[in-house]
Amino acid sequence: QVQLVESGGGLVQAGGSLRLSCAASGIPLSLYVMGWYRQAPGKQRELVAGITSGGSRSYADSVKGRFTISKDNAKKMVYLQMNSLKPEDTGVYYCNAALRSREVWGQGTLVTVSS
Repeated sequence: QVQLVESGGGLVQAGGSLRLSCAASGIPLSLYVMGWYRQAPGKQRELVAGITSGGSRSYADSVKGRFTISKDNAKKMVYLQMNSLKPEDTGVYYCNAALRSREVWGQGTLVTVSS
């Protein structure tokens, strides 16, 4: 069964840190492009960070220098380390796996940053 399960969300004060985890099952992580997306209240879902099968990373301008995406192919885990959090980082964070036309989404984990 193909599944992505996120964890690690919660309530944090501005300036704090959180580490999100995404556990993948049923797919070979080494072949997929993995991404973290977020959806703020009333806004469209946006790409926050991505990592290719080869390990190349990319980030939205709004999180560069604060967020770090990483993965462990053997453990089938993808992580998003979020530092210096801001209230505008609040939203539901989703893990995504993509390979050509195939796409898998997790159920999301809520991150709330208070000012």
